[in-house]
Amino acid sequence: MTVSSDGASILSVTMVDHYRVGWELLLVIAFSIFLIAFAGPGGIRAMLSFVITVLCIWKVMIPYCLRGGNAILCGLCIITLLTAVIILFVYGFDGRSIVAISGSLLGVVTACVFGILFTRVLHIHGAIMADSESLLYAGYEHLNLTQIFMASIFIGASGAMMDLSVDITSGMYEVLCKRPDIGRLELIGSGIRIGQAAMGTMTTTLLLAYAGGCITQLMVFMAQGTPMIHILNYKYVAGEILQTLVGSFALVTVAPFTALAGGVILQKQNR
Repeated sequence: MTVSSDGASILSVTMVDHYRVGWELLLVIAFSIFLIAFAGPGGIRAMLSFVITVLCIWKVMIPYCLRGGNAILCGLCIITLLTAVIILFVYGFDGRSIVAISGSLLGVVTACVFGILFTRVLHIHGAIMADSESLLYAGYEHLNLTQIFMASIFIGASGAMMDLSVDITSGMYEVLCKRPDIGRLELIGSGIRIGQAAMGTMTTTLLLAYAGGCITQLMVFMAQGTPMIHILNYKYVAGEILQTLVGSFALVTVAPFTALAGGVILQKQNR
């Protein structure tokens, strides 16, 4: 409830909604205990990464964007920081960290470039994002919503890129440990084949993540009998397609980027 008061006297009390914070806190605690019990010290580092990510977005990026800052540059800086910190928590100060960070960030830059390009080509503006118009009416009409939408494209896909780069790096490192005499080109080929195996599920993961957010909208189109050509041409649907395909395209590039970096850095470290 919302309580309006004037000093010691209560002026009005307005019922708002159910109080959910207690159960949300319980869910967070249960998740933390389960993660630490299962993963041990790695679970503690994972929870620390989770907290750092939340703080960076909530305390740095959102206030900066509300002040009218460049959302793309801010997003790139935060994703670079988070990628470095999270992967260093996984590998420590090791050649594997350099490989995984390089592959992941090159994919992020690819998503950023293609996101900017195709947002302009498809004539999509940032008002398609949920609650964006409410933000303008709240006194933030100076915001560049299209720029924020561009930043959301590579931010949304950065986690999957990080995951894939770590998978490929770990696989290449294991191959190198079993066969220290392996050649550089052969090691790069192993990394690319590892990436090919993970590619099908990763791209589908992005598709399901974005599709799950607009399932009711798709149901409305089907219930109304909207022609498919009209559905694909709506700016809201085009925005979801753009996010899915640009994120997937950048995800595909992570595999060769990581494999090339691994072939050079890991082989050099092994020698």
